[in-house]
Amino acid sequence: MRALVTGGAGFIGSHLCEKLLSDGHEVVVLDDLSTGTYENIAGLEKHENFTLVIDTILNRELVEGLVKETDVIYHLASAVGVSLIINHPVKTIETIVAGTDIILSAASRFRKRTLITSTSEVYGKGSKIPFSEDDDTVLGATSIRRWAYANAKAMDEFLALAHWQETRLPVVCVRLFNTVGPRQSGQYGMVVPRFVQQAIRGDAITVYGDGEQSRCFGHVIDVVGALVDTMITDEALGEIINIGNPEEITMNALAKKVKVIVGSESPIVHIPYDQVYATGFEDMKRRVPSIKKAERIVGFKPRYTLDDILRHVKAHHLSSKTKKGS
Repeated sequence: MRALVTGGAGFIGSHLCEKLLSDGHEVVVLDDLSTGTYENIAGLEKHENFTLVIDTILNRELVEGLVKETDVIYHLASAVGVSLIINHPVKTIETIVAGTDIILSAASRFRKRTLITSTSEVYGKGSKIPFSEDDDTVLGATSIRRWAYANAKAMDEFLALAHWQETRLPVVCVRLFNTVGPRQSGQYGMVVPRFVQQAIRGDAITVYGDGEQSRCFGHVIDVVGALVDTMITDEALGEIINIGNPEEITMNALAKKVKVIVGSESPIVHIPYDQVYATGFEDMKRRVPSIKKAERIVGFKPRYTLDDILRHVKAHHLSSKTKKGS
């Protein structure tokens, strides 16, 4: 099988490429390296079944050529991280909506099976916990830049399902809940690598807001396994499926857990949202996935706990620090 992975040089994308190659497939990556890095996939270029194309997802002619020559499409290319979304809202919207339109148009033309990665952000300020795929979404005002990402990703889902409903394009949407693990950067506000790096350096661990907001974290290895399983499952076509780990933790508890696992004496400091993001920033108190649908359709069950994730992230950052120092 020949797989096209858009955003394949990103954190999740690079792990997905490794999984596909290890399973014996050919992999073509399309990435402009705007948020992904060459470092993530440098070791894959020597693989005979791996091809890297450095260009934008917005290059329609290029995308059509790549899609024509592939069997399946994993569409991961997107703006990522709260900081990037807040600071570059135009790029966020254009990349997500226009990029997905280009991918789906090409997939529809050549009848290619496609997986669209969406996000738990689409649940917005919903309060029904855990979040299930058919729950109503509650998004904030369009004047709040935070919600540009959620709305753009929701439009991706609408467009993908429209293709399924009109022409039975074989497509599935997967909503990811806080995927973390080795190689994830804290550059764009991702909390786990940021906390771990701060703890390793002995810097203050900076918790935004009051720290009582809670999240659930899934190991990237669990997630990419689920992506592959979902792609090959006919029952998943035309569906929206949550992928994540329902183990919930507040940011205050996460900071304390990171201190213990790293063995750090770092102080924990709270910073108001307004000092980090734009004035009027809105956040969600809880974000917990229901994974019953994923369990039923693709047999998904997370293998890694949060403690496992933090140990793996710690080991990765210590290894990277050693390499840079050598």
